[in-house]
Amino acid sequence: MSQSILHPGAVILSAATVVGGKEHDGPLGAHFDFFNGNDRFGQDTWEKAESEMQRMALSAALSKADVTPDAVDMLFAGDLLNQCVGSSYGLLSYDVPYFGLYGACSTSAEGLILAASMIGGGHAHRAAVVTSSHNAAAERQFRTPLEYGGQRPPTGQWTVTGAGAFLLAEAATREDPALALVTHAMPGIVVDLGISDANHMGAAMAPAAVSTLTRYLEQSGSAPGDYDLIVTGDLGWEGSRILCDLMAAKGMDISPIHNDCGKMIFSRNTQDTHCGGSGCGCAAVVLGGYLLPMLQRGDLKRILFMATGAMMSPDSVKQGQTIPGVAHLLCLESPTLRPTQSPTQ
Repeated sequence: MSQSILHPGAVILSAATVVGGKEHDGPLGAHFDFFNGNDRFGQDTWEKAESEMQRMALSAALSKADVTPDAVDMLFAGDLLNQCVGSSYGLLSYDVPYFGLYGACSTSAEGLILAASMIGGGHAHRAAVVTSSHNAAAERQFRTPLEYGGQRPPTGQWTVTGAGAFLLAEAATREDPALALVTHAMPGIVVDLGISDANHMGAAMAPAAVSTLTRYLEQSGSAPGDYDLIVTGDLGWEGSRILCDLMAAKGMDISPIHNDCGKMIFSRNTQDTHCGGSGCGCAAVVLGGYLLPMLQRGDLKRILFMATGAMMSPDSVKQGQTIPGVAHLLCLESPTLRPTQSPTQ
């Protein structure tokens, strides 16, 4: 097996989050920067609302770091809409070289890996990452019109209305008040074990998470106990159970330190989201609004952030094709840690 751990050597300088009303009403609502109760953000379509969320998130991330757009070398962005139009329209006002990404719900981690790698390789001084999803826009594209009122099965997940933006810079700027250090990364391999139910994405994505996490732990020589948290996004309640069961079968019990962004963002008891949250925006806003501040404060010292994606399209679902999954992983460390404390160094 080839060594595929990357050592980006970048830092996350700032992050900003924008969410809808349901997300603001959830357990993490107080941690997000902006919300709009009717999910429209002043726009006349759901798709335009998603674009506006991206614009707002990136603007806020740059403002927090006191960085102007002309000081950003590259911009990596993606969403769930066809041809990633949420990103391309939402970021039109930024005169920054643009890379459009599609990694489904894994897009936030994919973007962070690419941005950090470009910085670590000396190709950029600063890079931005933006991802988003909108419940109404995603439902219109992937399933049925909202007006249809079709019932979701218990394994179904609720697409998060949210956008997260991150600004990354060279590790040489470590003296700045960074949120986290990006010390290592593991790109995911596409895995398909034959799941074809679009309302059971957790089962489709969990095997990819097992693949990436297992490879990372083996190649880094680390163990689950070396990390304060192994957080996935967005397997939801069912996919998280499958992940923990499959890892236990490999002799690694991650359940004491595992959590999932799709489980964290909504209340299972009071919000009808079935198996939890999903969508490009889910992992992005939980990371940006909740986890990164904990790393900055030192409440968390070292975490593995692994966003998972179900690589399907509207047509592939209609044609009954199986759903491949992918999982991209980053090791994020608190700025309070010395670099030599990393288990893989």
